[in-house]
Amino acid sequence: MDGISKVNGKFNVGGVLLERPFKIRRLGHFGYNLYKLDDGLAFYHDLLGFKITDTLDFARVVPKPGLFEGVQTVGYFMTHGSDHHSHVIFPKAALDRMGRGSAGGHVVNADVTTNQITWQVGTLREVGDGIDWFKSIGINPGRIGRDVPGSNWHSYPSDPEGHTNEIYYGIEQIGWNLQSKPPGVRKRGFHEKPDLPQISEYQELEMFKAEGMDLTAGMRNVEKLPFKYDVGGVLLPRPFKVIKIGPVRLFVDDVEKCLDFYTKILGLRLTEEVNYEGHRCVFLRCNTEHHSIALYPKALRAKLGLSPHTSCMSFGNQVGDYQQLRNAIDFLKANGVTIKYLPPELFPGIDYSAFAVDPDGHTIQLYYYMEQLGWDAKVRSKSERRKIDNQKWPEMVESMADTFDGETLLGPLG
Repeated sequence: MDGISKVNGKFNVGGVLLERPFKIRRLGHFGYNLYKLDDGLAFYHDLLGFKITDTLDFARVVPKPGLFEGVQTVGYFMTHGSDHHSHVIFPKAALDRMGRGSAGGHVVNADVTTNQITWQVGTLREVGDGIDWFKSIGINPGRIGRDVPGSNWHSYPSDPEGHTNEIYYGIEQIGWNLQSKPPGVRKRGFHEKPDLPQISEYQELEMFKAEGMDLTAGMRNVEKLPFKYDVGGVLLPRPFKVIKIGPVRLFVDDVEKCLDFYTKILGLRLTEEVNYEGHRCVFLRCNTEHHSIALYPKALRAKLGLSPHTSCMSFGNQVGDYQQLRNAIDFLKANGVTIKYLPPELFPGIDYSAFAVDPDGHTIQLYYYMEQLGWDAKVRSKSERRKIDNQKWPEMVESMADTFDGETLLGPLG
């Protein structure tokens, strides 16, 4: 705990007293480990529209002859916006052989197919102080340092059931030319807690330029589909645009134990609870959104007809508006994707939504609206919320007071 500033039992985080030495601002990125990686790449890249920004070959991470014989070893970093990655797909068969159920995880459960649930904090100091604090309260911070590609500084604590959570700062941004940093920058990766202060990104790039590195040599996404759909006045390859990721929904054996981890350790706030047919479901937020993660008892998984191979109920993808949501469903159906509709009672804060099933059996929740909370943290009552009939969606919907509020996409649609 050396170097962490405390006043009256609280932590000084940039001059603000908090219960822990960091504050999560948003869900930054998320990932799945897939057995059907090639099919998954086509699903997430070609159909959902995530842009490929980088790759990672696990055969180079663990150069052990014969270890990966017969399995794919290359994983993909992808983004919907300007972050280097907002979604990651890694080869589960390769990770199985490495004994890693999730990215950097130290708890391995057979049905954990999430490789990371990643939370952004505001400063590098928060990451470093968080590592010391995790250790002081008996929480394993997992892998620590800085990952490149992505350039984000991090630690990787796992929840009680083996879902790896990343606390990070400073992810690389993909600019107007849609290129990631060149491979040579990977020498600035770290595998230990960094000394502070570190040089800035500007200084780092100036250093690489002085060494003669070609800063334009990074990967650039290749779009395969024709740009033929008018989406808000812009021609895109699909009739919708993912503008935000999350929420993440997890099936867990012990809701209370996991709730303690996400609230008491990570600092997420409980927004709402739902009792669905005798099952307690909880919804947690990190910012103004109704929830960015939800916990459900694992007993619900079979009742809802979802895949038993994964503890992840779904990964949310928000599209730009209600019309895009309807268009996305039609587009995915036309391309052979299975669409499911689940009980709306399980998703307070969201009205119309549908679930696309990826080739491994994970579900992607497609939606356009998320209820936003103000300073008083009050949620709408049931009577104030829209009544959803999954058998009959209207052509158009009336606006809500917070329609189009919350985190928005920065930059052009495509």
